[in-house]
Amino acid sequence: MNPSDRTIASPAMADTKLNRAPKRRQADRPAAVTKKAKHPVPAKQAAPAERGTKTAKILALLKRPGGASLYQLRKATGWQAHSVRGFLSGTVKKKMGLRVVSTKPPDGDRSYRILSK
Repeated sequence: MNPSDRTIASPAMADTKLNRAPKRRQADRPAAVTKKAKHPVPAKQAAPAERGTKTAKILALLKRPGGASLYQLRKATGWQAHSVRGFLSGTVKKKMGLRVVSTKPPDGDRSYRILSK
């Protein structure tokens, strides 16, 4: 059979093992990434938020005795609900190390507040 006589049956056949890059050997692979520790490092106390920032607005609302509802937090920042909840969880709880409490009365909206230490 002459090499010029070979034809590809369909475009799907063009991506065969012949066209793929060779697999890397174990020695060529980068070093394994270490896993995260099972016990997280205690959160550092973040620097206070600058006046006028969204972080400062949220913290001011959360420090009120009654806290703030999700609607109030959304209105103050212009964020969507999932962004506010993510900020509370990631930045306020984890990075700043503050304790955020969520309460929902039977007839009202859920409210969030920071417990004083």
